[in-house]
Amino acid sequence: MARTTVHRRFASRDALVDAMAGWATKQFAAAVEAAHPETTPPLVALYQVTANVLRVKIDWGFAMSRALSSDPEVGRVHAEVEARCDRLFRGAQAAGVLRADVDPDWARRVYYALIHEAAQSHDGDADTLATRLVDTLLRGLGTGKGLA
Repeated sequence: MARTTVHRRFASRDALVDAMAGWATKQFAAAVEAAHPETTPPLVALYQVTANVLRVKIDWGFAMSRALSSDPEVGRVHAEVEARCDRLFRGAQAAGVLRADVDPDWARRVYYALIHEAAQSHDGDADTLATRLVDTLLRGLGTGKGLA
């Protein structure tokens, strides 16, 4: 896209970045959806969501870092993803993947921090990072059942 086309389509640089954040947010939601977290066994879903989300965050890191957009649609999509992750973590706890005494909300927030760090690390592909991340999460909060 030529610079003049960009300026015709977007009123400012911020408008362009907000549009990119909106697009990346939709990719983020699609990545979670593709793992079918409500119907897949919790351990498998946790790994697949992690790998899918890492692919988006690695490829669209700049736009994902702007996900705190003022666009209400971006906020709505993030709220839906958070609700799905809450259900995934509660399902993982009910299935015995996470210890019964672990606060699922805390586990989800720790998981988000691990995803952020893994995406920033540039220390492997999404599948390798997902395996490392889920293993770290489960050995710290889980019942000792890791991926390996």
